[in-house]
Amino acid sequence: MHLPRPFSRRLVWCLCALAASAGAPAHADTYPGKPITLVVGYPPGGSTDLTGRALGVELSHRLGVPVIVDNVGGAGGAIGAQKVANAAPDGYTLLVGANNEIAINRLVNANVRYEQKDFTPIGLVASQPLVLVAAPAAGVKNASEFLALLKKNPGKYSYGSSGVGTSLHLAGEMVKQQAGVAMTHVPYRGVAPLTNDLLGGNIDFGVFVLSSALPYIRSGKMVALGTTEAKRSAITPDLPALGETPALKNIDIGVWFALMGPAKLPEPVVARLRKALDETLQSPDFRRKMEATSSVVPLAPLDIERFLSAETAKYRNIVQFANIKE
Repeated sequence: MHLPRPFSRRLVWCLCALAASAGAPAHADTYPGKPITLVVGYPPGGSTDLTGRALGVELSHRLGVPVIVDNVGGAGGAIGAQKVANAAPDGYTLLVGANNEIAINRLVNANVRYEQKDFTPIGLVASQPLVLVAAPAAGVKNASEFLALLKKNPGKYSYGSSGVGTSLHLAGEMVKQQAGVAMTHVPYRGVAPLTNDLLGGNIDFGVFVLSSALPYIRSGKMVALGTTEAKRSAITPDLPALGETPALKNIDIGVWFALMGPAKLPEPVVARLRKALDETLQSPDFRRKMEATSSVVPLAPLDIERFLSAETAKYRNIVQFANIKE
């Protein structure tokens, strides 16, 4: 039987409309329907990797599918971040990223091709302060003595970080900016050589992620001059914050970890992931795991877009002040 042509066209249009309207809810209702890849832009064993693996276990429990950590190291996390930026926006390739690759790299390296608009922010996972330390031979015991030494000897002293354009580097430049002191930045290829040089007396000061320096602080091999967030860390309430020193009262910088997806993730998928993340952040077991790495999870969900905007503006100010370029 042949249908009249106008009727045939209407039938095709109706079938297409039904398929389109059914497709979106079906995707939302069935997500996730297969394993999720969680990209970490660093080799195994670092703070971002440990955060990603702990988060992956929790998300797997809540989403009901395997969550597989994929370590894609290189370029300060940028290679892994680029992989996620290029991924299909279906919720099956996500990033656990630190502020270096999400907010800082683009400001200091023109070769980084992705921007924040190439990601869908899902939420903040955890944060950890940095800590400014001195070698015992430097002869200073607190931030006030440190600043007095620098002002008495402008340009004589150096501080080390794990590399140009890292949050550790920016923290050192923020100290210089706010206190009006001069010291030379010495970039190292990671934390291990910086640690060796500071313990060996080859450099007087350094900026570390708290978890990296804490064993040496506790053993007396490093002197903690202050953590770098606005208040003392709940993990180390015995260590002063740099902000307690009047000349450094506005110091507030650390390392944070966020869950991100590619741009244009469907809203139902974003909502599903945010629900799973919020439940994870309330998990006592997850909090204990993060505390074991000297990280703290947020006490309540925050506006991740506003947070990222404020952090990027802060980093841009420091980068411009110090003229940091890679």
